Amino acid sequence: MQKPLICAALTCLLQVNSALAEQYARFSYLGAEHYGVVQGDHIQLLEAGLFPLSKRLDTTVSIEDVDWLPPTDAKKVFAVGKNFSSHIASRASGPPPIFPKLPSALTGHNTHITLPADATNVHFEGEMVLVIGKRAKNITEAQAGDYIFGITVGNDLTERSWQRKDLQWLRAKATDGFGPVGPVIERAVDYNNVVITTRVNGKIVQQESTKNMIHKPAKVVSYLSRYFSLEPGDLIFMGTPGRTHSLKHNDEITVNLEGVGTLSNRIKKP
Repeated sequence: MQKPLICAALTCLLQVNSALAEQYARFSYLGAEHYGVVQGDHIQLLEAGLFPLSKRLDTTVSIEDVDWLPPTDAKKVFAVGKNFSSHIASRASGPPPIFPKLPSALTGHNTHITLPADATNVHFEGEMVLVIGKRAKNITEAQAGDYIFGITVGNDLTERSWQRKDLQWLRAKATDGFGPVGPVIERAVDYNNVVITTRVNGKIVQQESTKNMIHKPAKVVSYLSRYFSLEPGDLIFMGTPGRTHSLKHNDEITVNLEGVGTLSNRIKKP
């Protein structure tokens, strides 16, 4: 089994009081897919999945022995653009700018991301990601919180040259591996006020609170539900703050979400 590549220390992964945390993960162990509850340096297996939340088994496994998968088997992945004034602003009075990321773009914590040979201007975008917990259609903003299962950490990798010249952002945003996400879903934090911190090779390159989002989670979930049937496990990347820059071979990107943990990946070029 492949061992974790980056950020092996437990303190890098989990950063919340274990008495308050509700952290869930999806992972591969001995060649089989599992869901579990993260408890310190072990994961307690769940009988089945998260939607609905299945019962806990007596079996635990060490986090050192698992390969992290994206925390849900998402059927739909959405993202919000222009959601921080420090990055690119959109009108608060208007609808949230939405674009899709394909589920095939998703990859887990501690994976290497091999870029296509012609991807020469790939940027990081550290983000908070909402996890939908039950089917949502035509819901109000007041109802939206009941449909958000929790949050996880994401990195909306983007090829800026493709983004500028293609008709759609699909290739720039949804190429295989351009959606690192995980490693855990956290349910016990205020997603309207958590700090996103992105580092490249240990240097802080982005840091801002989600309280500065132009379009808040409730608005985004309600808006999307008008046009799409949101299903359990669907993911919504909520936008990135600050400035970004191009990545090079072997760069390590870590995205930390306050109270949740850290997502780490390394860039590889063919």
